[in-house]
Amino acid sequence: MAKFKLDEIDHQILDMLIENTRVPFTDIAKKLLISAGTVHVRVKKMEDAGIIKGSSLTLDYKKLGYSFIAYVGVFLQNTSKTAFVLERIAEIPYVTVAHVTTGKFNIFCKIRARNTEHAKDVIFMLDDIESVYRTETMISLEESINDKKRLMHSIFNDL
Repeated sequence: MAKFKLDEIDHQILDMLIENTRVPFTDIAKKLLISAGTVHVRVKKMEDAGIIKGSSLTLDYKKLGYSFIAYVGVFLQNTSKTAFVLERIAEIPYVTVAHVTTGKFNIFCKIRARNTEHAKDVIFMLDDIESVYRTETMISLEESINDKKRLMHSIFNDL
């Protein structure tokens, strides 16, 4: 497939959708002085090109009682067990992100928990997975930066 070329209108549409995925196309159209049909067509083209993949919802985990964040590095006995271990990790709902990595850890996970006691239970679940040699945990004191827009603007400037 040919590379999809984004223009400034596409950038502005994406900027508004990143801010709020539920913003009506009519609102985007009014702000950009274009028709809602144009917004719809452009979003559809970006979806078809794979630039936009679904939409997401941002939850306030603190209000839901899951404000505790920890990062867990997982050491494996053998890297050939990576797929097996990832399948077991995927069964733990409190592991929200897992990366296969190079360097110190074989797998690096982000967990969300209610408190330190709950986090300990989740970490023990990771430790108990067959082929996990050991884990190393870092507790997040605060999520200071979580900004998709800055990266998007850098990418647009590079294009």
